[in-house]
Amino acid sequence: MHASRLISVIDDEAEVLRATSSLLRSCGFDVATFSSAEDFLHSSSNGRSACLITDVQMPGMSGIELFATLRAKADQVPVIFITAFAEAPVRQHIEAPVCVLQKPYQAEALLACIERATNVQPQA
Repeated sequence: MHASRLISVIDDEAEVLRATSSLLRSCGFDVATFSSAEDFLHSSSNGRSACLITDVQMPGMSGIELFATLRAKADQVPVIFITAFAEAPVRQHIEAPVCVLQKPYQAEALLACIERATNVQPQA
């Protein structure tokens, strides 16, 4: 996998992981999926991903805590948050310009966030 096209998806819902990874693969991205933030942090994808897509609320470490952990380690990987909750409260916990999408999100919106975050366009 090429780091420039590797997108890591972190969500505790298997359906979301499956649908998101399928969408991203169909657009030419390499995808690694994880059911928890902890699994991602202990994986070889940590430090190699062009972008992370993470749920906000998960058992154990939340997506916001994952973001804070990465930033504390000076890891500036772009992070896209997906949430079933309102966007404004999520943004209150993140002191950075990030993309926050509410579930269910539109495929086009996710792909636009990835393009903005990574400057890598999906392949047709």
